[in-house]
Amino acid sequence: MKQIVSISQGNSEDDYEFVAEFMGQEFNITRIGTDGDVNMAADLLEEWDTKADAISLGGLNFNYAIGSSRALEKQAKKVEALKTRINSPVTIGEKLRRVSFEWAIRHLQFKFGNNYFNHTKVLFLSGMINYNIAKVMSEYTDNLTFADPVFENGIPKFLNSIADLEMYAKGAHDFLEWVPSKRIATTALPVRRWNDYIRRKAIQKANILVVPSYGFYEYLRDCGLEELGGKTIITATVYQDRIQFLKERGVDVIIDCTPKILEQVVGFNVLEAMISAALDIPLDEISEDDILEIISEHNLDPRVIYPQGEFRRVNRFAFVIHPLSQEQLKKDPTIKLAARYGPSGFMDAVEKIMAYSPPFVYSKITGVKSPTGVEAEGWLITVGGTPKQMLAHSAEFTYKRLLQSAKMAKRLGAQIMGLGAFTKVVGDAGKTVAKLADLPITTGNSYSASGALWAAADAGRRMGLLKVEKGKKLKGNAMVVGATGAIGSVCCRLLAMAFTDLYMIDVRHSKLLALKESILDETPDTHIEISTRADKYLEDMDVIVTATSAGGGKSVIDIMKVKPGCIITDVARPLDLSAEDVAKRPDVLVIESGEILLPGANVEMKDIGLPPKVAYACLAETIVLALEGRYEIFTIGRDIEWQKVKEIYQLGLKHGMKLAAISGVNGVYSDADIAEVARRAVEARKAKALETPKKKQSAG
Repeated sequence: MKQIVSISQGNSEDDYEFVAEFMGQEFNITRIGTDGDVNMAADLLEEWDTKADAISLGGLNFNYAIGSSRALEKQAKKVEALKTRINSPVTIGEKLRRVSFEWAIRHLQFKFGNNYFNHTKVLFLSGMINYNIAKVMSEYTDNLTFADPVFENGIPKFLNSIADLEMYAKGAHDFLEWVPSKRIATTALPVRRWNDYIRRKAIQKANILVVPSYGFYEYLRDCGLEELGGKTIITATVYQDRIQFLKERGVDVIIDCTPKILEQVVGFNVLEAMISAALDIPLDEISEDDILEIISEHNLDPRVIYPQGEFRRVNRFAFVIHPLSQEQLKKDPTIKLAARYGPSGFMDAVEKIMAYSPPFVYSKITGVKSPTGVEAEGWLITVGGTPKQMLAHSAEFTYKRLLQSAKMAKRLGAQIMGLGAFTKVVGDAGKTVAKLADLPITTGNSYSASGALWAAADAGRRMGLLKVEKGKKLKGNAMVVGATGAIGSVCCRLLAMAFTDLYMIDVRHSKLLALKESILDETPDTHIEISTRADKYLEDMDVIVTATSAGGGKSVIDIMKVKPGCIITDVARPLDLSAEDVAKRPDVLVIESGEILLPGANVEMKDIGLPPKVAYACLAETIVLALEGRYEIFTIGRDIEWQKVKEIYQLGLKHGMKLAAISGVNGVYSDADIAEVARRAVEARKAKALETPKKKQSAG
């Protein structure tokens, strides 16, 4: 049995002795604390020199991982002074710590979907100590902040990049050691209070805190639930008292970079001593590659602890919105009051000014929780331009504001951003923004198409005018106007799976023929008719989907010829049917969109014109992708892939999304509204049935 002794500068009350097996060998591991007595530590080193196979020194602050050679040499000399009088291998765990920290971040990034740290906001309480973590983390996020000047020198200044940290470490840090800035900061009450304030605020804003193991409690002094609640803490050698401390302060996740391979939690110094003794090789002859091989072979992975007792992962998103009209601008009380007493043309001026305003956060969305346990939070970012103003300027005008929004979203910690309302149809429908933005972009059009058809199917069930047999296609006629377009072709494929008869209308003859051939190859049991004229079949349709590019309220179908009880789903943006057209047929249900009920008991966000917990389908797509951890460009441009429409629908179901409401041009339909349309449709059909014999008699 090999003997490992850990001589620690720490508290002697924490001493232990136990037997463990590692790398196929048995070890007796003893810890002796010296309560900070350096002379006692030196005497113990000499005492154990001939008794131990390897000696580890614990309770020491690790060397800075970055800095001038003078600063590093100064710390190294302290350790070397303790080693000079003995022959046994002496370790402090520095080499294993350095490799393990890098491995921990890369391992967890891969383990949790290759996106765990993407764009997240990370605060390093000491970047100089945890430089190795910072370098790896910088591969996944630019949102790095370093609090070294605040903690080390009492200077109210944070560093916001790796480059800033390196400059500080190699220049300012050495100089500030000669300046009594920290003593001044700790004795001057206003400075101390200000430093404490900005420190707590920085901790509150971060998603992840990297906390050194040495001085752990000092770094987190005065931090409570407000500062640490919901946070992820990255540290090392997490003893039970630290887990309890963080649990009481609401921490969600603790990442312990020190592998726990023994029943007792031990530090890097003990593990490194065991490796050296097991291999019977001096530590300085063990390379980092050797350590990596040992880590891999013996599963020396980091610990992930959930102190609240349940898995917790929060993914983050952003979504761009904008006012649709001057009336929406008046929802601001100040603008509303000024408009009441302002001169003629006041609101026109406000509308123009708002178009030039920089993006700002309208609301934070919290409490979205999937049945899988993953949560999402995000921000609604507003750009000020109405559709009228966006059309009055070049596409580049809107691109600039959307790219500003993307930068803001990234700073907030969002991992994906969605484009809402008119921002997703301006110019090339998101392609340019996706190409230039610093984070993935989606327009939400896939879920919009899916949601609209979902709403149409639900409306058909609720109206009760279509015969529904379990496991069979609906026996009815479905028409798509604008069938060969991006959304139209998707709708055709989905309706072919649901209806026995499909009618595809478009002006592009050859594309119609190709689409028909493709759909019949997928669903050969569907009867398909094609035409360039919508009015040819209008009177026989049970469901009509309009997906043309005409827009702007231009009539693509004559609503007066439509069958009573027909469900028209308008998925074009701008809409194909005007409010005036819809008002002419109270016996026809015209659907603009299907709104989505977000999962989670405590969803909170500001009013977006929908009931609580309900989101537009394009916003819901962004949230679904965040919950799934799919930080990728999903839907952009005008060509929508029907496979993605199906995929986002299935992902939505997986994460607990439900159809919440069916909306028309005048807002959300209530059950009573739909029942009234159905009642009018039944009456109209009866009246039409009575008129038909009379027409035949008069014709005879």
